[in-house]
Amino acid sequence: MATLTADAHVHSEWSWDAGSAPWAPGLMDRTCARAVRIGLPTLVFTEHLDLEETWRVDAGDIGEHAQQYVDPDGYVRLPAFDVEGYLDAIDRCRHTYPELRILTGVELGQPHLWDAKAAELLRSGVIDRVNGSLHMLPFDGEDRTEPTTLYRYRPADDVMWAYLAEIPRMVAGSDSFAVLTHIDYAVRSWPTLTAGPFDPGRFEEGFRTAMRALAGSGRALEMNTRRLWPWIPQWWAQEGGRAVSFGSDAHSHETLAASFPEAMAMVESFGFRPGSRPEDFWTR
Repeated sequence: MATLTADAHVHSEWSWDAGSAPWAPGLMDRTCARAVRIGLPTLVFTEHLDLEETWRVDAGDIGEHAQQYVDPDGYVRLPAFDVEGYLDAIDRCRHTYPELRILTGVELGQPHLWDAKAAELLRSGVIDRVNGSLHMLPFDGEDRTEPTTLYRYRPADDVMWAYLAEIPRMVAGSDSFAVLTHIDYAVRSWPTLTAGPFDPGRFEEGFRTAMRALAGSGRALEMNTRRLWPWIPQWWAQEGGRAVSFGSDAHSHETLAASFPEAMAMVESFGFRPGSRPEDFWTR
């Protein structure tokens, strides 16, 4: 059996959307224990670094366990990321699981808007991997919201095109992140009942334009294993992409490295090869 590559997109109780869940206590420890059991040599705890002051949500658009962060006016307001607590937990797990390589990381939402605010942490040297994520789009005025909510107010195609158009702006506006995560994030909440099944071919040029921008910056694209879309590594390679990272986006220990053997085989079929260490990008 081939050695598993690193899972470079993992959340624990130190991420707000996992830390408030019923299964949160001890999640980092259980995730490390599972990594050892399944033979995963390396993982990166990329906790959410969401620096939005607020964003709008409709009822039901955020997990029930995270409702504590939603004010009566329908806006999410998050506590600050507990960097010291997170680093202490990482240190404890490194001592408990010496056979496992545990790296630090953050998933920085909308880095092109929040680079300056995140700069001190990212320059500190304590963070090994920075994933960049696009979770939010403009709503009305200064409000921002996730595609999940936005689909209720705008045609689905308009939301998807707006999402894809924002990615090149994010790439051009931020130097802080090394990997673009889940380029298909807006697909997760695609309103199938009203818009029909999602057809990537209708948005191919938008995806390809986003990929070209990322490839031109020399950064990596994440193969997010929540869904295995073969068109993602195919278009990425065709648009000049040279590096990929793998991420389960796990928010519970059970989904750590989910579908990794299949994802590794798929990416390899498009010419990407592993580096010398499990945490290295696969390149072509």
